[in-house]
Amino acid sequence: MQDKIIIRGAREHNLKNIDLDLPRNKMIVLTGVSGSGKSSLAFDTIFAEGQRRYVESLSAYARQFLGQMQKPDVDEIEGLSPAIAIDQKAHSSNPRSTVATITEIWDYLRVLYARVGKPHCVVCNKEIRKLTPEEIVDSAISHTQEIHSTQVEENKRIHGKESLLGKKKKVRFDYLTVLAPIVRGRKGEYLQMLQDLYSAGFAEVRVDGKWKSLRDRIALSRYGNHTIELLVDRVPLGWPLEGNKGFRTQLAEAVETALDRANGVVGFIYSDGSERVMSSQYACPDDGFSFPEVEPRLFSFNSPYGACPDCHGLGTESIWSEEPCPVCKGQRLRPESLHVLVGKYNIVEAAAMNIDEAAKLFNDLPLSETEFEISLAVLKEITGRLQFLRDVGLNYLTLDRKAGSLSGGESQRIRLASQIGSRLVGALYVLDEPTIGLHQRDNDRLLATLARLRDLGNTIIVVEHDEDTIKMSDHLVDFGPAAGKHGGHVVAQGDTKELLGGHAFKDSLTLKYLRGELQIPLPENRRKKDRGAIKIKGATENNLKNIDVEIPLGKFVCLTGVSGSGKSSLMEDVLWRTLSNKLNGTRYQAGKAKQVLGLEYIDKCIVIDQSPIGRTPRSNPATYTGIWLPVRELFASLPEARMRGYSQGRFSFNRPGGRCENCEGNGLIAIEMHFLPTVYVACDVCKGRRFDRETLEVTYKDKSIYDILKLTVEDAAAFFRDIPWICDKLRVLLEVGLGYLELGQTATSLSGGEAQRVKLASELSKRQTGRTLYLLDEPTTGLHFDDIRKLLEVLQRLVSHGNTVLVIEHNLDVIKSADWVIDLGPEGGVNGGHVVATGTPEEVALNPKSYTGHYLKPVLKRR
Repeated sequence: MQDKIIIRGAREHNLKNIDLDLPRNKMIVLTGVSGSGKSSLAFDTIFAEGQRRYVESLSAYARQFLGQMQKPDVDEIEGLSPAIAIDQKAHSSNPRSTVATITEIWDYLRVLYARVGKPHCVVCNKEIRKLTPEEIVDSAISHTQEIHSTQVEENKRIHGKESLLGKKKKVRFDYLTVLAPIVRGRKGEYLQMLQDLYSAGFAEVRVDGKWKSLRDRIALSRYGNHTIELLVDRVPLGWPLEGNKGFRTQLAEAVETALDRANGVVGFIYSDGSERVMSSQYACPDDGFSFPEVEPRLFSFNSPYGACPDCHGLGTESIWSEEPCPVCKGQRLRPESLHVLVGKYNIVEAAAMNIDEAAKLFNDLPLSETEFEISLAVLKEITGRLQFLRDVGLNYLTLDRKAGSLSGGESQRIRLASQIGSRLVGALYVLDEPTIGLHQRDNDRLLATLARLRDLGNTIIVVEHDEDTIKMSDHLVDFGPAAGKHGGHVVAQGDTKELLGGHAFKDSLTLKYLRGELQIPLPENRRKKDRGAIKIKGATENNLKNIDVEIPLGKFVCLTGVSGSGKSSLMEDVLWRTLSNKLNGTRYQAGKAKQVLGLEYIDKCIVIDQSPIGRTPRSNPATYTGIWLPVRELFASLPEARMRGYSQGRFSFNRPGGRCENCEGNGLIAIEMHFLPTVYVACDVCKGRRFDRETLEVTYKDKSIYDILKLTVEDAAAFFRDIPWICDKLRVLLEVGLGYLELGQTATSLSGGEAQRVKLASELSKRQTGRTLYLLDEPTTGLHFDDIRKLLEVLQRLVSHGNTVLVIEHNLDVIKSADWVIDLGPEGGVNGGHVVATGTPEEVALNPKSYTGHYLKPVLKRR
């Protein structure tokens, strides 16, 4: 196979017909300012073509089940390997999905607990063992005698004398009914099985609690869960039972038949109406509690067999309120599942451990020689996956952490760990900023992992801005020189070390920052004026160790610390939820803290996160920022529109009246192609312009309403420069580095970082009260060095208006620009949650206990 990936004529999105030769089996970093074309090449061209070629190699039948990708706009690509994309958008919001299920560790745990777990009685907590048929018969007779004795004593108490019931003579008194539970909670009609039972000489069954004669046709719902118990025998009770060989013989035969028919399980209905199920597999010898079949599905909260019967494995009262299920206390499984132990722990307790603790547990399990032999392969898979998670810096996560609570970076690294475990050779991996969410201290382990993946014989293409990642790469491609229509060119390419050490490619912004020719400046002064503080007392949410924290108001504050140190627990769970409940009237379950003081200084709290600005393609920057309404009002005020009687509603693509009704304002028609990819074609009525002909005839400066949607923010700002209420909002979008976005660009196509900056611009364009607290979680995600410089200017302006900005951040350029730093740690998970250092960046840099300070010190010396 050739040693290069050869790309010719790449034109996807804003790529300007570029040609590239990329080395195989190397680590290649694609970098450049936001919107310069990095992702267009990595994901929309290289990965898309690799995936498309693989899918096309499959049969037409197989292709119909796979999501396929359109052929990218490129003339030719040679030297491609099977491509695997690991981006930040694949984590599940399913409340049943956890770290353990994503990594398949939970599946291996279920096998481990089913094969070497020791069942314990739910009643008395004693370890239980298998019962032989003889022991089952003895237990049934013993329990029958206990019931009989109780009835005799009760009869004496009521009548004052011994009745016929208690006399020492053989009299028939009721029956001991023996059942074979042949179907337990499974779907189906079972017509043939029931017919076979009748042919075998059986007369009755109990179906879902109701007795049915096998002579009759028994109709069952095909898709409903059913329990079918076969009546094996009703053994007459002749007293006394001691020495009654006929009774014991008949009962033993019935038990053996039931065990045979029901795969080792037998049920009894006693004379007082009570019922027991016993097993030749596992049952308690003391109180007769019988375990269900111990198999992997017993430990699945997604299976009716293993899930808590009350919450059906959800763990909470519903998918909306977050209160733990009152029956399983949030543990998701039925009681029997929770009474199977490996070592000292049940499966839920093992999953509640963080990665480090779980690795220690399963490396040091006290197993017998036989148990070790049985579990060797399973334990190898579990410990291997745990080690991979440690290698990518996720040792602080617990296995039961819900997938929906993971950041994009954490989700990406989990999938990366899974790929390392597969040990593929000759593959092409495409990654999107894998260092997101990682403290500088944890970068080294991740980069070593990427190097190991490369050294196995794979090609790694990484879209990244992190300085350490760029410097350890083998090959660098820098896109630019600017964003959007001004980007899409390769401004620098070559061996990374040669590029960093030379003076070529003077137009490369990236190289200027990496070589030190440009840098983000330190602020001239730190804000020192005392404007009060929000004081959090005794915070204990998640891993927070009863900490007291003061957040000074009117300042730019950074919340730092290694991954899992408690930053999000403090800012989102404790601070944001408490403030939202007070200011917005919400009813969030606020994070645990004794007191949160100083809320009277704040009149508004705004969270600016990286969630989408809309869930449908109809949402876009123009609608979100409020630009679109004045644009529509402008068009409605034009003489042509007024003459025709058009209102502003006429210029909306979301409602009938002015939009094209053939495509309902989408501009595209989706054509389903069955086993071929869905084809999107321009609407043949409006030609992709979203509005009807009459609406498009109204123009402003020779541009229709559709033409306005196609303008970039930069072009629109110039076009509307004479209309302040439109231009001012556009200018803020320019200031946050989004000049390359089209006004009508769909919300679903925006990255998390772009969505966050659109929200930030929307807030900046509003009237400032000077008493707002802004909360941002890693706003530098997806940002180039130069974009970070622009972002910091915007954040500093917010603070200069009297507001407070609290940012969770690992980027050292942001931390060095803060007025105040709160550093949590010292480690992640159970070893985190302490306040390690507080103060100005210079003060934190001098603290020997702070990992953040250690990496901050050399950055501060560059001023």
